[in-house]
Amino acid sequence: MKPASSHGAMRIQAILGDEFRVVEFEDSTHSSAEAAAAVGCDVAQIAKSMVFRAADGRPVLVVASGANRVDDKKVATLLGQKIKRADADYVLAHTGSPPGGVSPVGHLTAPAIFLDQDLRRHDTIWAAAGSPNAVFALSPADLVRLTGADFSNVAK
Repeated sequence: MKPASSHGAMRIQAILGDEFRVVEFEDSTHSSAEAAAAVGCDVAQIAKSMVFRAADGRPVLVVASGANRVDDKKVATLLGQKIKRADADYVLAHTGSPPGGVSPVGHLTAPAIFLDQDLRRHDTIWAAAGSPNAVFALSPADLVRLTGADFSNVAK
């Protein structure tokens, strides 16, 4: 583990400020299992960020526990319109990060954000930070504060 040095991780560190510490690993943290292994935590403590595309074209960010699968029908009901999984080009265009590095903080164009209620079970969670090998630790309360979103039932 080392301090953030890649462009994407440094961008997220700048957004977060001194309150949080973005770290990078030599190995990938692209998947929840890889991130949990690198950090040394339970996969349920990984806050994976998944980007969907709403029927009206808006990006929808779902931050889910790494142990859960997102139920797109539940998310669509919460949003009030159909959604589909976004492709890599859409993700990069709307988040500035590639899939596997999408942080729950940063910038989305007109986002709708939903947080998996199961993340509340942990004192510390770990989220992606702008590159496929960067993460940062935060609390569920921090996640709410940083995203402006609330917890919902989004898991299958």
